[in-house]
Parts: sequence; structure tokens; C-alpha cells
Amino acid sequence: MIRSVESQDVGAICRIYNYYIRNTIITFEEVEVSNAEMQARIHRITPFFPWLVWMEVDEVLGYAYGRPWHTRSAYRFAVESGIYLDHQAVNRGIGSTLYQELFTQLRNRQFQTVIGGISLPNSASIALHEKFGFEKVAHFKSVGYKFDQWIDVGYWQLLLNSLKSN
Repeated sequence: MIRSVESQDVGAICRIYNYYIRNTIITFEEVEVSNAEMQARIHRITPFFPWLVWMEVDEVLGYAYGRPWHTRSAYRFAVESGIYLDHQAVNRGIGSTLYQELFTQLRNRQFQTVIGGISLPNSASIALHEKFGFEKVAHFKSVGYKFDQWIDVGYWQLLLNSLKSN
């Protein structure tokens, strides 16, 4: 089941996200996020952007959200997307279903474009974004440093009025 985030989801969201902080280059954060910090992030985003969770048997197994691409007013129709799944719940279609609903809600809120930043390499995230019609528009070399290595970041863009049905 997909629904909007609720305050009781914060602990599960931190559990999911902190796994990626500790173990991967998918996020450039290096210090685990506390429940209080995650609650503050959700509180800042949700008045303007959707934040969705995937529930199974009363457990959050993933989440997806939109956030501002940039803060200057001319960017107000552009949004950056984020998606994280419990690392044991990947390859089950949860990410595709969450993203489909997120993009529907973003389009309904009159957003024009969605931008996905992907630390590289990350073939699973690239495949998910390209499945929806995202196109690679930028590649920045060695812009992040985590786990004693330089990491590239690519940016993919989707114009919501060209969204593919999946």
C-alpha cells in the first residue's frame, strides 16, 4: 500500500536511509540521520511536495519524495526526486510503483520537470529512472568523496508531460 508519510514512519525511514549512509555511495551523507532530523526534513518538504511510503504488514519498506531542485523562484516548477527502499526489499517492483505514484502527484501539482541525481556507478537506479523516460543530461566527475574514493554524479531529467506509462 502507498500512502503519505506520517509521523510514526520516521523511525523506519531512518532505518532504511541510514543503511545507505553506512554502506553505500548512494547518498553522500556520512553521518547517520537522527529521528529528530528526519522529522524536520519531512516537515520542511511535505507542505509543498509529496512524500510517500510503501507499507506492507504495517512496516515501511520504502519511500519516495520530491524536494526543491533549487530555491530561486524561476525553478519553482522543477523538483528533485528521491527514493529509498529497504535493502532487503529491492527487485520487487516497489520502487517502480512508488515512483509512478510520486510522478502522478507531482504532475497534479503542476510541476514541469523532475531531476534525479545518481552517484555512479549505480545501474539499478539508472535503470529505474530510464524506465520512466528520464534522460541523462549531465555528468560531474569526482564531485563526491566517501569511503576513501572519488565519486561521479550523473543527473537524469524527466519532463512530466512526456511521462511513460509503466
